Amino acid sequence: MNQKINLFKKNIKNKKKQVGIWNTLCSNIVADSLSGSGYDWIVIDMEHAPNNYQSVLSQLQAYQSSNVTTIVRPIWNDSIFIKPILDMGPQGILFPMIQNKEQAEKAVSSVNYPPVGIRGVSLAHRANNYGRDKDYFKNFTENFSIILQLETKEALLNIKEIASVKGVDGIFFGPADLSADYGILGNTTDKNLWENILNCLKILQDLDKPAGTLVGDPDFAIQLFEKGFTFVACSSDQNILVKNADLQIKKIRSSLT
Repeated sequence: MNQKINLFKKNIKNKKKQVGIWNTLCSNIVADSLSGSGYDWIVIDMEHAPNNYQSVLSQLQAYQSSNVTTIVRPIWNDSIFIKPILDMGPQGILFPMIQNKEQAEKAVSSVNYPPVGIRGVSLAHRANNYGRDKDYFKNFTENFSIILQLETKEALLNIKEIASVKGVDGIFFGPADLSADYGILGNTTDKNLWENILNCLKILQDLDKPAGTLVGDPDFAIQLFEKGFTFVACSSDQNILVKNADLQIKKIRSSLT
């Protein structure tokens, strides 16, 4: 098992639309089931899901044989916390709550080996096929995605400086936390909120930097692609399960009354 080519990184750089999904159920069986669905990229979430290192590893193993690009969202922009994750072999990290240029530089540094960054070196781990992939160090940067998540008004004000940091492959907008910072907690479809996000999208387009986000509605995801977003996650494993379970029981119970 040598490094897989990071199709997601290649495609967003070439402005090819990429459809994603969120993994929050912490299950390798769910991951295995979704691996054949045809999504371009997935996020294994540690920030808002009870994932641990072992559950993340088992899900990465489940996705190994598919073409989907695996991205992990850690609990924080912490070089020590993400060190074991990097060695597990995901193809990207989505760093939450990036506020400024300095935090963006810290994220990039924590992913990369010296002299570019500060990542610790292990000569044998899952990411390099336990030492068998002799080209791992040479190809790592090319095959790894660094995505920064902006979730506050402060972050949006600093978007140009954040997005211009060398090594950043894409900017991801977090509408849930942004809604809280704008005083409309939970209202992730607010018109003014999205006007602000779309204004930031124009800045990213001028910088030729791909933009992404997560929404819960496929129709809205399509609209965002049409407006210029490059990578959009349209749901999560949990939401798909809950919504369809609720619809099914509602339909059956309504027929019994």
